[in-house]
Amino acid sequence: MRKTRISLAVAAATMISAPAFATNGDELIGLGAQSRALGGTGVAAFYGAENQLANPAMLGKAEGSEFVIGGTLFMPDVKAEATTAGPASRSSDADQNVIPEVSMATRLNDNWTFGLGMYGTAGMGVDYRDQDDYDTGAGLFSARSALQLMKFVPTFAFNQDNYGFGFSPVIQYGALDLNYRSMVDVTGDGIPDGVGTVGNGVSDDLGFGFDLGAYFDVNKDLTVAVAYQSAIEMEYDGQITEAADGFMIGPDSMGVITSDKLEQPAQIKVGVAYTMNNWMLTADAKQIKWGDAEGYKDFGWDDQNVYGLGAKYSGNGYWVGFGYNYGEDPIDVLPADAGMASYPNQAINMFNNHFFPAIVESHYTLGGGYELSKTMTLEGAVVYAPEVDKTIDTGTISDAFDDGSINGSVPYNGTSHEVKHSQLGYTVSLRMNF
Repeated sequence: MRKTRISLAVAAATMISAPAFATNGDELIGLGAQSRALGGTGVAAFYGAENQLANPAMLGKAEGSEFVIGGTLFMPDVKAEATTAGPASRSSDADQNVIPEVSMATRLNDNWTFGLGMYGTAGMGVDYRDQDDYDTGAGLFSARSALQLMKFVPTFAFNQDNYGFGFSPVIQYGALDLNYRSMVDVTGDGIPDGVGTVGNGVSDDLGFGFDLGAYFDVNKDLTVAVAYQSAIEMEYDGQITEAADGFMIGPDSMGVITSDKLEQPAQIKVGVAYTMNNWMLTADAKQIKWGDAEGYKDFGWDDQNVYGLGAKYSGNGYWVGFGYNYGEDPIDVLPADAGMASYPNQAINMFNNHFFPAIVESHYTLGGGYELSKTMTLEGAVVYAPEVDKTIDTGTISDAFDDGSINGSVPYNGTSHEVKHSQLGYTVSLRMNF
């Protein structure tokens, strides 16, 4: 087990070079050039070996053997503006990330197909450490967050003439690092009396889950499909509780956040794909169960409904496609205008806004592929998410940091924190068939 964990950690370090901003919450909208070009779909549309995480049953449509290697250059543009600890404005330095993907599939006989994949699937983070006021910890708190997730997925798919089932046991490696500069208890008397770094370095964990899927060909042109992705328990020792305690919402303070668990949520998915001459039209809908996931639900995340649409035209040795993906911002702004909940709710709101601004909603996608030979195809995709912004009140936080207590001298809406977030991603993959 230790060797498995170490090997996955090395792979994750290779596959995710910096904290990535995924797009439906902290999940990538799709894996592989075809899926990302067609709005993140893939529950009912067959794209090849890259279908494994979208719907393992779809590997039942594979012919022969296939190997796909590729990656995404992911470029989030995040900027925070805050008056919480004095006026501050800065763009995050976590703005370029490489997320590779490797997958293969091979048909064993007329009814069984085996697949194997290793994917960087999710992540999020910001980096405001180079601000001028690093030594004082003011402004944007010299904050850094980095969540990285990678999955290793073997797949078994069974098919008959017009239907199929699939199952994937999933091994997930995750790493989380939260740190920032703030007032801390230097003398040990329980009273913040100096500036220091809050954080424990990187913590990691290994979790296990499964994916299930099925498809049914209504006729030769129409496929409907369903899939389920299980939740995966993850716990990052000393990360969330330590960071929350620095904001007086952890186990040694107000105790609102008392766990280091950050469970990747379950997903329920349905899809349809329709072929019409050279065109394929596809649509997916899924619900990501953030509201049931340990950790995320403590920070006010709600279940997220995600919709994807795609269209693909296949010509003689090439294809072109485009799509659209929408998932509403899953992060609730907790009410914090009066009463005992005012401070802890504002602190949780700021944690989300500052460390995990997973707030993008619409994504426009485009891509294509060209056959370099009978066995090799070069494919690419572009995904663009236009800028969204979110502002939360931070007056009670400013009040607490000002004098070490919450006495109401600063109105609850006396200061604010705003984050702006847009994304651009380029995916390239090489598909080899044998």
